[in-house]
Amino acid sequence: MRAVWFERNGGADVLEARDVPEPTAADGQVLVDVEAVGVNFRDVYEREGNYGSKPPAILGAEGAGTTESGERVAWSDVPRTYAERVAADPGKLVPVPDGVSTEQAAAVMLQGMTAHYLTHDSYPVQKGDWILVHAAAGGVGLLLTQLVRLRGGRVIATTSTDEKAKLARGAGAEAVIGYDAFAERVAEITSGEGVAAVFDGVGKTTFVDGLKTIRPLGSMILYGASSGQPDPLVLQSLAAAGSLYVQRPTLATYTRTPELLRERAAAVLGLVATGELEVRIGHRYPLDEARRAHEDLEARRTTGKLLLLP
Repeated sequence: MRAVWFERNGGADVLEARDVPEPTAADGQVLVDVEAVGVNFRDVYEREGNYGSKPPAILGAEGAGTTESGERVAWSDVPRTYAERVAADPGKLVPVPDGVSTEQAAAVMLQGMTAHYLTHDSYPVQKGDWILVHAAAGGVGLLLTQLVRLRGGRVIATTSTDEKAKLARGAGAEAVIGYDAFAERVAEITSGEGVAAVFDGVGKTTFVDGLKTIRPLGSMILYGASSGQPDPLVLQSLAAAGSLYVQRPTLATYTRTPELLRERAAAVLGLVATGELEVRIGHRYPLDEARRAHEDLEARRTTGKLLLLP
């Protein structure tokens, strides 16, 4: 079968599709024909050796496909997913409901469940809340914006281009701003009140100024670090800024049991099935073009979700 193999050869990274042996199902596992693979920053972190499998390895963890028994399933945490077939523990799989395509399921599992726990648990958005969403035209950002609006909140979105700004507005952002002097712009938009929460998947380049945008007793929620990890935080600064809360949540915590996974996935996929949550697939790549997908993602040339199609 074809799979995307990653290894380090001297000082160079090798990321390429190869013919590799078929997976074998261990006791209790099932084999799944992979029909769509989600590309995420966690895959970049895995390639860098900071997450998941260590090289040499087949990358990836999110996808959707069909089991040998004909059931459509999706997953967000099955190793070696950049492949035509994968062996999976049943507890990691969730059923794909009618009304949701296989591509939609692969595109929404990781990012959709992330956006869901952020808006429902990390900071349960209340009606009328101002919320700052960084990278609002990205895969998580577009879903976050929609879920904030579904809960009655108002989104201030940061984006880097006019095209991305248009997408953020289309998802429901009430105000769209650039990254330059964004703290000052947030103060203007909120009449000096500040936002109830910041959902930050960017990290190093936005974290410090993001703290300046938060109202007293508000929350900074760092769920990713596409620009790198923020500098160390002096905790006393949170008191001076208005007794702020800072979180670094992970999807793994919120889906740590099969029951929690299925409950969270059912909520997200249910919103997709009813049309309340739109999944924007920004680009589809053949499996052989995984390197290009990573390069586009890292260079922020993309919007919405990226998929690999075996």
